[in-house]
Amino acid sequence: MTQVLGIAFAQFLGCSLWFSVNGVSSSLILEWGLEASDIGLLTGAVQAGFIVGTLGLAVSNLADRFRPTLIFLWASLLGGFANLLFAYHASGLGEGLPYRFVVGVCLAGIYPIGMKLIVSWSPRLPGVGLGLVVGMLTLGTASPHLFNGLSWSPDWRLTLTFVSGLTAIAGVIVLLIGEGPFGVKQTAPIRWGSVFKSFQSPRFRASACGYFGHMWELYAFWTLVPWLLASVMTEASELEISLWSFAVIGVGLFGAVWGGLMSQRWGSGRVAFISLAMSGTFCGLYPFLTNTQLFAILGLMIWGFFVIADSAQFSAISSKSCPPALVGSALSIQNSVGFLISIGSIMLVTEWLDVLGVAVVWLLIPGPLLGLIASRSLLSEPVPYSKTPG
Repeated sequence: MTQVLGIAFAQFLGCSLWFSVNGVSSSLILEWGLEASDIGLLTGAVQAGFIVGTLGLAVSNLADRFRPTLIFLWASLLGGFANLLFAYHASGLGEGLPYRFVVGVCLAGIYPIGMKLIVSWSPRLPGVGLGLVVGMLTLGTASPHLFNGLSWSPDWRLTLTFVSGLTAIAGVIVLLIGEGPFGVKQTAPIRWGSVFKSFQSPRFRASACGYFGHMWELYAFWTLVPWLLASVMTEASELEISLWSFAVIGVGLFGAVWGGLMSQRWGSGRVAFISLAMSGTFCGLYPFLTNTQLFAILGLMIWGFFVIADSAQFSAISSKSCPPALVGSALSIQNSVGFLISIGSIMLVTEWLDVLGVAVVWLLIPGPLLGLIASRSLLSEPVPYSKTPG
């Protein structure tokens, strides 16, 4: 369990790259003269890079042929370097987009590879282990808002520098821990596209499609959080908005861990379905809560809890529903398609934000709705995992 906790902590440090720019978006808007849609473009560039990276890992099976610890290390170092280049070399949107794209490519060597490493150490409890990993991803995503809110300097570049340092530490931690005894390395010749055999499993398809619906909502919601808070906390300072953004996104850590623990009682399928239903419900309710600041913030906190609680459980089901030698590639292809979907929702909500106001969140409802329809077969499955730690 110590190794699982160590890898999860490294995920937290490494994934702080993801929304590092969103954490300093107010400063960027002022210094570079950006609009809300431009922040959406920067976020979308990371997602696009992640898609390219995960798709490359998946179709080539590289994630299952080479030491995952080395992939994680190099991805962490290169991602941190690209983040530094964004901070100190870019001076506008056009120059910044390529660096954020490279960050996204490198994150493909951190997030899904971290999942593979967790499964290699704890194969009998993937719901719990992956719940912890996704929780740390969530905390890492939220952390730039915290760093910005607690910053000792008004210079946003120092926040990004700090994040890059954390990412390098993440790579070293994973290298020291190594891969678990249950890791399966593919030794057969590379067969391009063999990962798509995973979709022949009805259980994998149901899980993956549920995950795709979840992804339509998740990253667009996280992108909107600072704006949603600012729209109801009209007298709050930028630092206060940053700290509350950290709280709303970061509460997902507890949601992901709760999902992992409940998967041992209810099964991953039921936990994923219930969490997606709750998230979709608060997505629909939120505009009706904004007349009262307290209700709006409480609604965002509950939404933030459930919006990520299903993610690890869909991944846990997928990891147990594909050939063992393709776990890394299968999770990578699932991530790749999911993040491709997230680009569409991010672009959609940031483009219509000024027109629709808080009602823009209703554009996210189709994701949970279609995800629930696609994954409903998972409700009938028995609790699949032993309660004995592995």
